[in-house]
Amino acid sequence: MMRVVIFLAAVAVLALGVAWLADRPGDVAITWLGYRIETSVMVLIFAVATLTIVAILLWSLARALFGTPRRVTTYLRERRAVRGHLAITRGLVAIGAGDMRAARRFAGEARRLAPDEPLTLLLSAQTAQLAGNRSGAELTFRRMAERDDTKLLGLHGLFVEAQRANDAGAARAVAEEAVRADPSLAWAAQAVLESRCAEGDWIGALAALDSNIKSGLIDKPAWRRQRAVLLTARALAGESREEARADVLEAVKLSPSLVPAAVLAGRLLAETGEMRRAGRFIEAAWRANPHPDLAQTYAHLRGGDSARDRLARVQALAKLRPEDPESALAVARAALEAQEFAIARATLSSLLAAPTQRVAELMAELEQADTGDIGRAREWLARALVAARDPAWTADGFVSDKWLPASPVTGRLDAFEWRVPLSDLNPPRVIEQSEMAAVAAPVAAAPAVHEAASTPPESRAASEARVAAAVSEMRAASEAVPLPPHAGDEDAPEVDGPAPARVAAKDRESRAKDSPREPRGPRARADQIIPLVHAPDDPGPEDDLPADPAPEPPAPERWTWRHLFR
Repeated sequence: MMRVVIFLAAVAVLALGVAWLADRPGDVAITWLGYRIETSVMVLIFAVATLTIVAILLWSLARALFGTPRRVTTYLRERRAVRGHLAITRGLVAIGAGDMRAARRFAGEARRLAPDEPLTLLLSAQTAQLAGNRSGAELTFRRMAERDDTKLLGLHGLFVEAQRANDAGAARAVAEEAVRADPSLAWAAQAVLESRCAEGDWIGALAALDSNIKSGLIDKPAWRRQRAVLLTARALAGESREEARADVLEAVKLSPSLVPAAVLAGRLLAETGEMRRAGRFIEAAWRANPHPDLAQTYAHLRGGDSARDRLARVQALAKLRPEDPESALAVARAALEAQEFAIARATLSSLLAAPTQRVAELMAELEQADTGDIGRAREWLARALVAARDPAWTADGFVSDKWLPASPVTGRLDAFEWRVPLSDLNPPRVIEQSEMAAVAAPVAAAPAVHEAASTPPESRAASEARVAAAVSEMRAASEAVPLPPHAGDEDAPEVDGPAPARVAAKDRESRAKDSPREPRGPRARADQIIPLVHAPDDPGPEDDLPADPAPEPPAPERWTWRHLFR
């Protein structure tokens, strides 16, 4: 609506102007080069407007003619760029889909249409990696590293290729160059830190850690923890006790729950007679993370203490975390050393419901030292072989006897944790001594089945009968083995043994009563029980074996009246 009003207003003003000029005619005379032109003002105005329009048209036409080559060149360049970007896009999509042939085709098209594009180099490198051409990928990444706009991307690619080739030196050199180019790169800074830790360069690792905190790559709590780990590692590797003491004391202040730092601080302070300060460090670490090394160091802070004094110290330490199994294990160990067998047995009684390897070993040592019963000691040692594992220093699936500052698998700093290895898996079932006979009986009967399967088959009926007899014998042997008294007979006297064994026996008894048994007897086909196949390296049957009997010819069919209706 507003545009209509403006248009009408403009037309009205133009009409008024034309009417005003028509009401006031005038004469205009132009004399030039002997010529005289006389006309009215209105005609002169229209002539000037016409000449102006013609001049503008001529100028536009001339400009278009002279600018056509440039516009054609620009159009072709833009069209080439669009096709190049389309080829790059399709190539990257093909790489994501794993289409090798399409990726190679689009990479070649991108190099032809847009050779100077950064994404073209990236597409070429990704295509080479997908094809397994590491040399081609490394060459492309080096070209990218030489350019300012793709330098960091090229360095990252070179770092990945060096890691794939297990070239730690090249990977570290590339990471350090990337850190010099941009200290805020997280992957480069972490790689430099891990490589220096792997080489034992704790001074360089501390410098890299300080650079990471300045660049904002890690927060303050993580920096304190990692610095404490590095200081502890330098203290353990150092030769000067004064420097080790300074490093470990700073580490304990930064992270009081770090077990290796507290253990080392306690030992170094105990050497100088600072027993109370050493005890405070160990107690603080024990409250956070109970560990056998802490209990051992705490018990031996005073070198001249007797075994009973060490037991009293360990009991005082265990009161800080009475619910933790490490407290009971530490008290039991100290009680065994002090020959307080009653205290050791009472302490371990709470752990016998699900004994671990250390618990079983302590019980074996207790039985031998207290009662002298070698049989029960051997029984506990046998249970220790199949018992659940105890916590250990674990990092990335690697189990170490001692703490390490970094993982030997990945080089990750502060990777070791005190936990049960493979704790996410189901714990192994403990086989009781009473169940060993039931397990061994089917094994003893199994050779009969293998013997029946290995004999040359004379006929199918004989083979089936022989295998069926062997299976029946194996089942009869397994049924003849009596169950433990506390598992199969409710009226039998109670048998000493761990609580889980009795519960498992009752569970098996209830399942045996509720679930119907399978009908016993030979199966229909013997080859379904034991497949008679040759091993890959088996030359086959011997040549001197008797050949299979030839098939008998079919009997002639007798003629009957039914043939008439066929």
